[in-house]
Amino acid sequence: MTLPPATRFPFTADLSLCRILGGMWQVSGAHGPIDPDSAVPAMFAYHDSGFTTWDVADHYGPAEDFIGAFRRRFAAERGTERLVEIQAFTKWVPPPGMMTRQVVERAVAVSLRRIGTDRLDLLQFHWWDYRDNRYLDALRHLADLRDEGRIRHLALTNFDTERLAVIAGHGITVVSNQVQYSLVDRRPKARMATWCGEHGVTLLAYGTLLGGLLSDRYLGHPEPSRGQLTTASLQKYKRMIDAWGGWALFQELLIALKKVADKRGASIANIATRYVLDRRAVAVVIIGARLGVAEHIADNARSFDVALDAGDLAAIEPILARSRDLMRIIGDCGDEYR
Repeated sequence: MTLPPATRFPFTADLSLCRILGGMWQVSGAHGPIDPDSAVPAMFAYHDSGFTTWDVADHYGPAEDFIGAFRRRFAAERGTERLVEIQAFTKWVPPPGMMTRQVVERAVAVSLRRIGTDRLDLLQFHWWDYRDNRYLDALRHLADLRDEGRIRHLALTNFDTERLAVIAGHGITVVSNQVQYSLVDRRPKARMATWCGEHGVTLLAYGTLLGGLLSDRYLGHPEPSRGQLTTASLQKYKRMIDAWGGWALFQELLIALKKVADKRGASIANIATRYVLDRRAVAVVIIGARLGVAEHIADNARSFDVALDAGDLAAIEPILARSRDLMRIIGDCGDEYR
């Protein structure tokens, strides 16, 4: 199986990527053990099927190291000239503190070494406390490193719309912002997508399948106890469902999605993925990959074959309309982390 060219997104003038990214939070240790000897072969299976783009972070355990091992083996077996086929997006999530050139440079150097490259494809920056405006110092230094060639493109993760405007107002160019976006969490639609569309910034959507809760597996499933939520993702997104409207309403959503999925010869996860891919300003959706444990390559690929029409949306929207307003309860994108 190889994905057709239409599944690619022209992220920037010099970077094309698969519209479904392999998310590697799942190798951080919070989702069960991952065998390094199984992880790299699994990455080859994804890559050879057309899923060539990976989302990692400095704090996702061995995620950057896995990318580095994959790149080394890929170069050895297929030639260094083909390394351009792999896109590896990483993040820097520093604790609050002084953001000097040395601090920033040292962090970037660690990611460069772990990934095994002399230029990061995309560096996504996160900041914990907006009251501390040293995030602007960090971004200025990161922009300098980009201009010097150590970072190809600079981006953000979990910044809100207000801070996007502040950063742009300081003349700092970013290409994307990674935020939570799903049928349950539609906060980006409220403010951020419009701002991004007007300013040439795209969204990288995560949490689209709610850690696996938004799938056929949980259709008709009794509300899980905390002990049954065995991964960090399941725990996190069950809390999001609770805030959104609760398990009973969530089951109504799954029933509606199942009807649409059956009509389309697809899965609930396919419909949920396609819905977010179709939203304004969304470049890609990030779906977790438990490398060597649970692969969903074929099912992920089916999301590209789905086309939702007005009737499909009409079957889903009335249920979404009965949910709570997460912008009012939580705040803008990323506010759950602050």
